[in-house]
Amino acid sequence: MAEPITITAAAELIRTGALTPTELLEQCLARVDRYEERVRAWVYIDRDGAREQAARLTTELKQSANNLRGPLHGIPVGIKDIIDVFDMPTACGSKRWAQSYARHDATCVERLRQAGAVIMGKTVTTAYASFDPPPTRNPWNLDRTPGGSSSGSAAAVACGMCLGALATQTGGSITRPASYCGVYSLKPTHGRVSVNGVLPLAPSMDHVGVMANCVRDLAIVFQTIAGHDSRDGGTLTRLVPNPFGEQYAMPRDPDMGYEHHWMSVTDDFFTERCDEPMRSAFHGLVRKVVRYEPTDEKIGRVQPVSLPPGFAEAPERQLTVMAVEAAAYHEPRFRQHPDDYPPKITSLLERGIRTCAAEYARCKQAQSRLIDELRSRFRVLLVPATPAAAPPSETTGDPTFNAPWSYAGMPVVSLPFAWNTEGLPLAIQLVARQGQEDDLFKTAAWVEAAIAFERRALPL
Repeated sequence: MAEPITITAAAELIRTGALTPTELLEQCLARVDRYEERVRAWVYIDRDGAREQAARLTTELKQSANNLRGPLHGIPVGIKDIIDVFDMPTACGSKRWAQSYARHDATCVERLRQAGAVIMGKTVTTAYASFDPPPTRNPWNLDRTPGGSSSGSAAAVACGMCLGALATQTGGSITRPASYCGVYSLKPTHGRVSVNGVLPLAPSMDHVGVMANCVRDLAIVFQTIAGHDSRDGGTLTRLVPNPFGEQYAMPRDPDMGYEHHWMSVTDDFFTERCDEPMRSAFHGLVRKVVRYEPTDEKIGRVQPVSLPPGFAEAPERQLTVMAVEAAAYHEPRFRQHPDDYPPKITSLLERGIRTCAAEYARCKQAQSRLIDELRSRFRVLLVPATPAAAPPSETTGDPTFNAPWSYAGMPVVSLPFAWNTEGLPLAIQLVARQGQEDDLFKTAAWVEAAIAFERRALPL
């Protein structure tokens, strides 16, 4: 693979017999051999187990083409190391849990297996999915952070070590690392994907999502892992729509009615907090999207929108809720083993322990108000995904642009759209109303085509 292949492209090659699951896995393992020593995306790789899975899936197809399980048949994936995979350790970035082997698959992993995905191993997470810097490095510049907490998932996909990876987000832990590493991501609506078998951080805002190399890939994995789970009472019961049909055929334009604006932008909050390269690149993108006309129809694509009063307080309120709920889960163990909690997660837990019940209640009330206010504010909102490109490795970056959407439980797709002068990727995020992943994917696919993002070879 000269550059990372998409799930979509690999699935078609496997379907036609031009590529076998075994051959694809070996290509991914070759990239692990090439990049892992410097990037450190993985905490555990099960080479033998992955080869056994790939061999079995290859044999299934040789026996009959009817055995094709779907577009994930034979696709190598990574799993963030707070998500249980049977007979692999779930260390969660902890020293004391390093040999804690899972006895069951998390629901999302179980569904991937059933769809024919090859589980390669566990990708690095920051300690307990919080803010302490990981050992993982950004593959575009080893001195920069890959983001957190889903650090290894983003770096592994960027390097082509796997074609997709599961990740989690409570504040900005999917969108931010994907953005810094130049890959695509989905944080779905809260409750769309089961968190059964996933280490909690703040249950009212914990999301399981996806990283991959194009919008269609995100949709393929999402369709597989989403849906009600009787083992997780918080999962939504309504059906998950398939936005692209059985063959995942992409629309040329979102089917949202030509008479309506279907995408919004805002001058509030975001661009004023961007550095100049991000601000300039984002404004250029908005102009490009407005001009992009793949059909003869004139479509009112973009309209300005104002964010609700108090939106600027959402990141701080989200942090309070996260601190309190994290403390509720971790406090007993934190008291017993404080040495196993690095400085930033320690600070978060101490904040949660100090926070009074009244303040937590006020933040939860504000959360409900924000959800109500955003429900009719826009259909899909286009904003920068981060204030700037990846900062130095001493930090995991600024989650301010991502935390409000975790707080409100709204679905988000992030896409790389430009490069800065240092050769680092910049990304946008598209935000939709709760439960409207179909609108989100259609819009994101259209924007992806408008961007025509220039892929580059890794400088490693």
